[in-house]
Amino acid sequence: MTEDFDPVAHNRVAWDVLVDSDNEWSRPVSPEIIARARADDWSVVLIGHEPTPRDWLPSKLAGARVLCLASGGGQQGPVLAAAGADVTVFDNSPKQLARDEQVAAREGLTLRTVLGDMRDLSAFGDAGFDVIVNPVSNVFCPDLTPVWAETFRVLRPGGSLLTGFMNPDVYIFDEVALDRQELVVRHRLPFSSLDLSESDRMRAYGTGPIEYSHSLTAQIGGQLAAGFILTHLSEAPHHADITAQHLSAYIATRAVKPAAP
Repeated sequence: MTEDFDPVAHNRVAWDVLVDSDNEWSRPVSPEIIARARADDWSVVLIGHEPTPRDWLPSKLAGARVLCLASGGGQQGPVLAAAGADVTVFDNSPKQLARDEQVAAREGLTLRTVLGDMRDLSAFGDAGFDVIVNPVSNVFCPDLTPVWAETFRVLRPGGSLLTGFMNPDVYIFDEVALDRQELVVRHRLPFSSLDLSESDRMRAYGTGPIEYSHSLTAQIGGQLAAGFILTHLSEAPHHADITAQHLSAYIATRAVKPAAP
């Protein structure tokens, strides 16, 4: 890659291509799921296909200001809007956001979509949200420090940040071997697909998004350093590969911004 390579710009295009290829995280929820959400029978996911515990979110969503961060695809945002929340969906991919707009139009829902890099939430003022829902996505972000600083800023005191992310240990394995359901230890941590040779990157990732392993220090320690208080943590195996037999590939956390004294 050249010195002026922009991974955010690359990932925007790559995710638009994934939407066109019917990626599982780009399939809009059905009318039946929206109908159930309107009847207060709803769930959203942070990691894999595991429903997020309901007690991680407000007991009543009516009027709650929710930011779905890097969470386009027509899934979490429309469900939360149907449950009564005031939803803003923020994502780096125009086509991911279009999925949310598609469901909103189909179901008569009101939600806002905003295009941007998750490290820069300057489109929003301070303390404007009650809840941030951030499913696994920071794996595509080069640096998490500004993400935690910005999410802390835009949450109201007492607000909560729900985040899903990858266990960095999964990145020691060769990606092509994983596709064959084989575990082959190949990489050192920290890992970035940018660090691979051009031929190895094309072999393992093709023209797909650039990925970053991010240590637990950057993930959990970064939230704590930004000022959050961690309240919950859960793990889940990957829903689609052999690592599920050996370790939890997904981690989710709930953290709160301390209330004003």
